[in-house]
Amino acid sequence: MSTPAASLPGAAYPEREEPREGKLERFVTALRYFTGGGRTRERSLARIVAATERAGAGLAQVTADELRARADTLRARLRREGSGDVALAGSAFALVREAASRTLGLRHFDVQLIGGWAMLNGMLAEMETGEGKTLTATLAAATAALAGRAVHVITVNDYLAERDAQWMRPVYEALGITVGCVRQGMDPAARRAAYRCEIAYCSNKEIAFDYLRDRRVLGGRPRAIAMKLDALAGTSVANRLLLRGLQFAIVDEADSVLVDEARTPLILSAEADHSQEETLHAQALALARKLDDAHYRIGETGVEITEQGLQRLEDLGARMQGVWRGPRRREQLVRQALSALHAFQRDKHYLVREGKVVIIDENTGRLMPDRSWEQGLHQLIELKEGCEVTGQRETLARISYQRFFRRYVHLAGMTGTASEVASELWAVYRLRVATIPTHRPGRRVRARDQVYGRSARKWRAVVETIARLQADGRPVLIGTRSVAASETLAGQLDQARIPYRLLNARQDKDEAEIIAQAGQPGRVTVATNMAGRGTDIKLAPGLAERGGLHVIATELNDSGRIDRQLFGRCARQGDEGSCQAILAIEEDLVASFLPSAVALRGIERLPPWLGRLVFGAAQWRAERAHSRARRDLLDLDDYLGDILAFSGRGE
Repeated sequence: MSTPAASLPGAAYPEREEPREGKLERFVTALRYFTGGGRTRERSLARIVAATERAGAGLAQVTADELRARADTLRARLRREGSGDVALAGSAFALVREAASRTLGLRHFDVQLIGGWAMLNGMLAEMETGEGKTLTATLAAATAALAGRAVHVITVNDYLAERDAQWMRPVYEALGITVGCVRQGMDPAARRAAYRCEIAYCSNKEIAFDYLRDRRVLGGRPRAIAMKLDALAGTSVANRLLLRGLQFAIVDEADSVLVDEARTPLILSAEADHSQEETLHAQALALARKLDDAHYRIGETGVEITEQGLQRLEDLGARMQGVWRGPRRREQLVRQALSALHAFQRDKHYLVREGKVVIIDENTGRLMPDRSWEQGLHQLIELKEGCEVTGQRETLARISYQRFFRRYVHLAGMTGTASEVASELWAVYRLRVATIPTHRPGRRVRARDQVYGRSARKWRAVVETIARLQADGRPVLIGTRSVAASETLAGQLDQARIPYRLLNARQDKDEAEIIAQAGQPGRVTVATNMAGRGTDIKLAPGLAERGGLHVIATELNDSGRIDRQLFGRCARQGDEGSCQAILAIEEDLVASFLPSAVALRGIERLPPWLGRLVFGAAQWRAERAHSRARRDLLDLDDYLGDILAFSGRGE
């Protein structure tokens, strides 16, 4: 899997030629995964443990200068030979483990060595939450950096990127490896300097958009041709590029980045002159408000206008001028307006902050202030909320996460939840999943789920459970899917006079402090998905013996993987912990993907088997719909890349 660094010169802006496959080829590839073509033999990965032990003998006695000198010597060998040999990689891992022990007081466990070796071999390491993925990544990242590769450690947001870069920096610097961090708001010079470091920590969004900016600089041409043309013109492309190519990536929370976020295309845009669009949007909203439930329906794929609705629009459009007389444009505008009115909800899909509409990431619960919905949807929501309308933006370049990450020469990842999408990861990215054993046996207890018909009854059950656990002195983390739901529960806890801390997109600046206190005796923390990834709740002394942290899911997500991330906040690293789901039939997941089951909301409390059946079927349908959306986006992106490549806009 490993390629000698000599074949990856920085001046060549290396990136892999992405595979061109249709739906049939991807289906066959996914099928091969289950017949052995993509499975990983984990036993073979364990060889790295013995190799590291042999190489590490006597390292504890060397000085800091000698440790760095050994890293410099190893650097030359890795650049000549690559990192594919287990003995050579073991030597690098031993140096990294010793550096971590000296600078952080943390020594890599054997299972972390296995995880690091899996990533160095181009795999996705599935490690349980709490097993130390951040420290594990240093093994593969440092080895690849010593081999001369530009390493990108990619995570889901700027907060985690900056935290991990600062935390792991002493390990890398002890070995003479430079570290940078790219964050939102940095100017091009600062970004360029961070990417010039041997290891750069960044979010998936920042690096993907920086890649699109580089493609704009190159004009869609190969770098070698662009440099020759610039030399003739007396300019320099190299000085304007941000990245050193797509050489080596380690993607943290890989299932979130490579799967969940892959439904949304990345679009680099600039504000365009659409002065007449605001009037059209206002008219579209006015027409949409004249339609009732018989004129449209909201399904898995969005808003659909019924035949009765189309007739109603034709009657209304007959009295208007311009685009409203044409059926196609009229239907498109009104469908977007209906989506803004009914499919996108305040405090669930977005917040209104300081007079601006700010999108909430549905998978992480965090705000995305620099993103906007396309095709006028953002402007329609601004009009709906009475905010100042921003200008529509013109697309300069676009790419999907699937196409972007498939261009890395070496792609690896880590997450706690990948088994459910292993075949898709193999089919799209050729990324095999290696399940890494835990350092200590898991002790998580799954309490019996409670499923009610009505939301009001569910919230009462949640409050009763919290009160009982708090009286026992146990900390409780309650997960919700939206800001609105978290604040509904907060109101219930206020009435019950139960103290709590609230963590949602409104309190995003206090995230680290709230999570740091969530493991204290009797502490109640109400959180959206912000607390579901990349966070570690430390238990106060003595709490593990009393049952540890109890996690309650008040709504299931569209993907069971996200629920597993929430439940993974408890029982970390062999501690005691428990979790359960307390749900209501009448809420979003069932209403959106299994509407026929909403009739069961008249039942006070469903039998456990029936509740599992209903929510299991709804999640299955949701995951199938999202998988279809990802496939369609990849096909569209491939198509646009082909037909627009000549203009440089198809990247």
